[in-house]
Amino acid sequence: MEIWQALILGLTQGITEFLPVSSSGHLEVLRVIMGLDGANFHYFLEFINLGTLLALLVYFSKYIIKIFKDIFIKHHFNLALNIIITCIPAGLAGLLLADFIENNDFFGNIITLAIALGVVGIIMVWIDKLPHASKLTSEAHLTKPRALIIGLAQVFALIPGVSRLGSTILAGRFMGMDNKSSATYSFLVAIPLMCGVCLKMFLSSDNRAYLFENLDILLLSNLVAFAVGMLAIFGALKFLKRDGSLQAFGWYRIIFALCILIVVLII
Repeated sequence: MEIWQALILGLTQGITEFLPVSSSGHLEVLRVIMGLDGANFHYFLEFINLGTLLALLVYFSKYIIKIFKDIFIKHHFNLALNIIITCIPAGLAGLLLADFIENNDFFGNIITLAIALGVVGIIMVWIDKLPHASKLTSEAHLTKPRALIIGLAQVFALIPGVSRLGSTILAGRFMGMDNKSSATYSFLVAIPLMCGVCLKMFLSSDNRAYLFENLDILLLSNLVAFAVGMLAIFGALKFLKRDGSLQAFGWYRIIFALCILIVVLII
């Protein structure tokens, strides 16, 4: 991988990881365009999470410290417990199905990616037209059953193109949260999940070998992903608070999906 390719991939990861548009989908499309080797790219995808994980930890550091510091205050304890409940389904599914997903052509198919992008995009456009019943005041007031349902929805994010953030926001909306609270909750849930992924990543000797062989490229791409990721988190939360609509993201996904299908099926 060349330096310019690492820069583009780091930039893409930083932007799309914190928007409900599927970071894995965008990176996969770039892999095809750049003609990168699939096996090495898989290792790269795992390590590029380090930069965005660091962005989450830094951006929400005060929030995280406050939760742990005041863990015995009721709403902080409930939030911490909800995060654990939401993490369980996706964490277990990722652990148990990792090899199956990695070696299954359905999950690695660019047509599957395009369909998932489009379907979730249509739902995003449609959901804003629904009445917002049983609105919650914040992510801290989520009930345990609703936290579990959001966790189950996150399992679908194992399908490339669905987007973990997108599935969480949509599930949060159905559970009565607004878009900003759903996004904030999704970011908080991502922290333990991404920590688990990174820990598992370092346990593999193949991963460690790839890290040492490509340390310069991985460092550069993760620095870019971290810096851009910080801006993306700020921008996403500000947009969702001000606009409160998912339609822009939904239409973007639909157009992106159509472009992929046109290129693959027609051209």
